[in-house]
Amino acid sequence: MKIPKHLAIILDGNRRFAKRLMKAPEKGHEWGYKKVKELMNWCEEFKIRELTLYTFSLENFNRPKNEFNYIMNLFKKAFKELYKEKKLEKIKVNFIGRLWMFPKDIQKTMFDLMEKTKNNLPNRINFAMAYSGRAEIVDTVRKIAEAAKFNSLDIKNINEDLIQKELYLSSDPDLIIRTSESRLSGFLLWQSAYSEIIFLPNKLWPEFTKEDFISCLKEYSNRDRRFGK
Repeated sequence: MKIPKHLAIILDGNRRFAKRLMKAPEKGHEWGYKKVKELMNWCEEFKIRELTLYTFSLENFNRPKNEFNYIMNLFKKAFKELYKEKKLEKIKVNFIGRLWMFPKDIQKTMFDLMEKTKNNLPNRINFAMAYSGRAEIVDTVRKIAEAAKFNSLDIKNINEDLIQKELYLSSDPDLIIRTSESRLSGFLLWQSAYSEIIFLPNKLWPEFTKEDFISCLKEYSNRDRRFGK
């Protein structure tokens, strides 16, 4: 079976899962977090070298205050657990997005994780936090414009390779999986140009099983990737 080197997943449906069980919406995020831990084990088993997770969007900052606070506390717990994880020795952790929008203590935990794992090989996990594909492109354009303004960059040298290099994430996913819906919702707008995409509109993220995971890998393996040729 042909395995994607870089897998990206939009983790959607936590709140609806909680509602289905007649629980508070924020409790769904706890189940979603447990599923992420399972996913990391599956990726290790199938030797997927890079994993990118759409964890928290810019729009998510508009969630009700009690739910937002619950999610922030869950992030603290999750990142502290990850920091102590033994398998982290082989994983480089990266956070992409407008990280400055998070509370200072969460920012510190994220930067501590990135610093601790910056030289780790061979695997990588990227958490898209305070993320928006449009915001990523805007921030990249600003960075390039700033360089051109102060003459450290010739406008003639602006090309796709330069833009790719300056994005939050410079690697392109081979496969993107989206649970719960059939749209990308602004996820990796630049990087997804030739990604294979599998939508699972009838599967909420906490319901995603290893069998679903393997089924997606098999579907990816059977696809003919021509990259527009």
